[in-house]
Amino acid sequence: MGLINSIIKTFLISMVPVIELRGAIPIAYGTYKLSIVLSAVVSILGNLLPVPFIIIFIRKIFSLLRKYIPKLDGVITKLEKRAESKSDVVMKYAFWGLFILVAIPLPGTGAWTGALVAAMLDMRLKKAFPAIAMGVAAAGIIVSLVTVGADFLIF
Repeated sequence: MGLINSIIKTFLISMVPVIELRGAIPIAYGTYKLSIVLSAVVSILGNLLPVPFIIIFIRKIFSLLRKYIPKLDGVITKLEKRAESKSDVVMKYAFWGLFILVAIPLPGTGAWTGALVAAMLDMRLKKAFPAIAMGVAAAGIIVSLVTVGADFLIF
């Protein structure tokens, strides 16, 4: 696989909810053999791309889905409740709460969750995006260090 294909695949993987950069960095480094720095940079950029769209449009999208595909109401409600359950930290600490929510590389955290929480709390893009971007960068560094550390320990 060529370098450009590996970069494009890494970028696309990092945009996928749940997987995000937590999966993209190890895949890029381990499977595609990209350098850890390139893996992290491409994954961070890919992970950030959907964030503004989620913050700006997710409420409208949820509303349209509920209207035209009522069967999705349960899934949408589940997503909203998940965002609501994560919103306590964000409400309490605002910028830093959103940063922490996104930066901790655990299941149920990340850019998608952070953007969803920001949207549900009616946070402005101008306020939410920097916190999410810093959180994604921090998560990228953490995942990169763990990936390289695991590679070192295995080999």
